[in-house]
Amino acid sequence: MGRAFQNRKESMAKTSDMKAKVYSRYGREIYVCAKSGGTDPAANLALRSMIERAKKDQVPSHVIEKALDKASGAGGEDFAPARYEGYGPGGSMAIIECLTDNPNRTFGDVRVAFTKTKCKIGTQGTVAHMFDHAAIFRFAGEDEDTVLEALMEADVDVTDVESEEGMITVFTPNTEFAKARQALTDAFEGIDFEVEEIQFIPHAYTTVEGDDRELFDKFLAMLNDLDDVQNVYHNVELD
Repeated sequence: MGRAFQNRKESMAKTSDMKAKVYSRYGREIYVCAKSGGTDPAANLALRSMIERAKKDQVPSHVIEKALDKASGAGGEDFAPARYEGYGPGGSMAIIECLTDNPNRTFGDVRVAFTKTKCKIGTQGTVAHMFDHAAIFRFAGEDEDTVLEALMEADVDVTDVESEEGMITVFTPNTEFAKARQALTDAFEGIDFEVEEIQFIPHAYTTVEGDDRELFDKFLAMLNDLDDVQNVYHNVELD
């Protein structure tokens, strides 16, 4: 699948003034993981993985603890996932993942980002068939054969394993995330994941230039300003 997978997820933490938004988004994801699978990270692999990712991104402990307290019933909003997709400038494609306590508000906000940048929002499935919904793990290593063997022994459905510049990247179907993570953790003591996420990876990338590129950048900026937006996936090759 190539290293280009790193390009299609727009980072939410480019500048220090984005930290509050990053903390808020991690807090929502931790809340949802804990609400659906329990607040004990030892028994909830998805929650444990999310907390580890949050710590790597320097999310303060009090943000994590607050999200867990809310999920345990100590109060707070009831967030639910929502996904929107459509066509962007220059024929580009985008999938937007949200966590919201008000679906009507979130849909309206996302739709404004589409309409104000001459984009077209569609229904679910409009562009998703042009993306792979994959679990991705990236960590230091060079022996891809050993990694593949360990995953196969654990009966993990592996899509691809790549080795480049001292890093191993594993791709599996999104449904294999927990199983693949556990297999890698069991097989390689002390493994440190640089990437451990479920992402949408486009089948092919496109280049957007000129006025279309300006509109595309505005489109991403408007989406990233929305508190309910968690991730933006697209098929545009970024500089």
